[in-house]
Amino acid sequence: MNKFEQFLKHRQSLLLQFKMGDMTKNEFIQENFNYMEKIGIKPFTRIDNVKKAVYNYHYFNVNAKYWQWMANDPKNSAKERDAYYAQAHTYYSQKDRATMALLRLLDFNVEAYYVNVRSQVLKNKLIEIVIKDPDILLEIDPFHSISGLSDNDYLILHTKSIVIANALRENRVLKESKQQSLTDDYINQKY
Repeated sequence: MNKFEQFLKHRQSLLLQFKMGDMTKNEFIQENFNYMEKIGIKPFTRIDNVKKAVYNYHYFNVNAKYWQWMANDPKNSAKERDAYYAQAHTYYSQKDRATMALLRLLDFNVEAYYVNVRSQVLKNKLIEIVIKDPDILLEIDPFHSISGLSDNDYLILHTKSIVIANALRENRVLKESKQQSLTDDYINQKY
């Protein structure tokens, strides 16, 4: 198993623990970050296939969430918080680049919609992108080829990028109406 597959398998295990209530959002973020650090994974510099794009999305998303969580720690000085928020912003920007690369590789074969959120910062901004294509899912998760796929198998991405929103609109896949997120418990849980 390569590092990408190890990371995805470990991430699936953490997601299951979170869904079952065995782990908080903060613990989920911390464990994802610690595992990435432990196995020494780095993002791909060239994204020329779906696996690399998904990997980079997760890599940058985990780092962005970790540094945003660190920035919210009241023990930090204002200078530390500003530095952590800047770091988080940089990772979120890189995550959006990976998202756009993935969308292009998929020829925008996705579902996308705005999600209902409690956060005022994310209200009318957070978009959920859902990938359900079984061929794509099997490509990025070889473990499913053993057990097969069900109607509940999908890959979920989130963004608040205006550039991505416009690209989704141009490709006629962004629904303007709001829906409940498939990961509602996660996105509406505070750090």
